[in-house]
Amino acid sequence: MEIYNDFAMIYDIFMEDTPYAQWVSFIEDIIKAQGITPKLICDLGCGTGKMCEMFADKGFDVIGIDASEEMLMIARENEMEAQRGILYLMQDMSEFELYGTVDVIYSSCDSINYLMEEEKVLSMFKWVNNYLEKGGLFIFDVNTPHKYKTLLGEKVFADQTEDAAYIWENFYDEKQQVNEFYVSFFVADEDGRYDRFEEVHYQKAYDVERIKALLDTAGMELVAVYDDYTTKPCDTSTFRATFVAREKQVEGKVYID
Repeated sequence: MEIYNDFAMIYDIFMEDTPYAQWVSFIEDIIKAQGITPKLICDLGCGTGKMCEMFADKGFDVIGIDASEEMLMIARENEMEAQRGILYLMQDMSEFELYGTVDVIYSSCDSINYLMEEEKVLSMFKWVNNYLEKGGLFIFDVNTPHKYKTLLGEKVFADQTEDAAYIWENFYDEKQQVNEFYVSFFVADEDGRYDRFEEVHYQKAYDVERIKALLDTAGMELVAVYDDYTTKPCDTSTFRATFVAREKQVEGKVYID
C-alpha cells in the first residue's frame, strides 16, 4: 500500500505541532555558520510543502520533491493560491533529477527512514552530491534505532481534533531494524458522519555510524551530527539525529550513472 494517500488530506492537521520553524531556523544558522549565501535550495521529501513555503517567504528560490502525488496536490494548491514561486516535482528521492545544481539540499521529518534499503540511501546521497554546488550543504535528519526501540516500540498512539482522529499501532523489529505502523484515521464528512481510512507505513532504522559511512562512500564530507536540530552533539540518547554534510568535489563535477 502506498503511503500518504488518504492521510495526505489531514496530514497538516495532525502535524501542526511539528517544529518546522525551529528546523528552518537551524538550517539557516548552519548555512550562515558555513559561510555560504544560497540562492536555490531543494527539499527532498517535502510533503505538503510547509518548510518550502517558510524558506520561500525568506527570499529563497525553492524546489520541493516528493513521491506522493496526494501530498504534492496539496502543496501545489497552496502554491497556486500564494504564488511563492516554488517548483514542486513528483520524484523518488533516491533517484531524483534536477535541472542543474543547487546550493543547499535538506531532508526533514525522517523522510530518509522511508528508504527501506541501504542501497537507496546511498543512491540518494550520490545524487545529492551530484546536484550540489561546490561547497554546497546537505542537511538531513534520521530517526535513530534508540527512538524506535524506546519511544515507539510496541505502543499505540491516538489523537483527535474536531473533525478528524487517528489510531497509530506501532511495531518495531529490533533485529531487522524495521518499524511498522498501522494508522486508522477517521474524517468527518459534511453530514457529520466519519469515514475511516487505513494505511500501513514502514521505516528503516539506520545507525548514525552507518549513515556516516554511506556519506563517505557517496563522496561527501561530514561536518557534524547534532541532536534533533539543536547545537547539542548527537549521543546514544538521541531520538532524531541531524546531519550536516557538504559537497567535497574540488575540480569539476563528477556525474553518476
